[in-house]
Amino acid sequence: MTARPSPDHLSASPPGAPQPGAVLREMRWWDIAPVLDLERELFPEDAWSPGMFWSELAHARGPHATRRYLVAELEGGLVGYGGLAAVDGTGDIQTIATARDQWGTGLGARLLTELLGAATDFECHEVLLEVRVDNLRAQRLYERFGFEPIGFRRGYYQPGNHDALVMRRTTQTSSEAPSVQGT
Repeated sequence: MTARPSPDHLSASPPGAPQPGAVLREMRWWDIAPVLDLERELFPEDAWSPGMFWSELAHARGPHATRRYLVAELEGGLVGYGGLAAVDGTGDIQTIATARDQWGTGLGARLLTELLGAATDFECHEVLLEVRVDNLRAQRLYERFGFEPIGFRRGYYQPGNHDALVMRRTTQTSSEAPSVQGT
C-alpha cells in the first residue's frame, strides 16, 4: 500500500492532502509498466515480476475469468492498484497498493471495497489475504473490513524472508451484517 509517485504523474499536493478522487478502472496490459514502477517503489524487496502480472491478467477476462484487477488513476497518473483471484468459492486478495501520497485519502479502502465486490460477483464465501507482519497500517485497514488473523506464513515474502499474517473475511448474511448507522 505504498508507492513512489513521480512528479510527472501526480500533483504537487502535500502527502495526505485532500485531492480529487482517483478513478478506478479495470487493469489492462498497458498498465503493467506503470504498475511495476509503483510496485518496485513500494515493495523493493519482493516486488512482483512483469510475468506475474501478465499471468494474472490472462485470467481476468472472458467467460471463465477468475481474476479481477483494478488500477486507480489521478490526473493522468497511476496511483494505486489491486487484484483478486477467485477459486472454488474462495477469494484471495493477491495485491493491493496505493502511492504514498494517497495514504490516508481512502483510496486503499476504495480499492478493497471494489475487490470485495468482485469476490461477491465470483460467489466467494470467504476472502483471504497475506500481509507483512510489520505492516500495521494495512492490517488496521483489513480489520476495519472484517478480516481476522488466522495464521502466519514464515518467510512468505522473498527474498527478504519476511513473515506474513494470513487474514480471512467470511461472507455475512444480511442478518449477520453489522449495522452501518452512525458511521
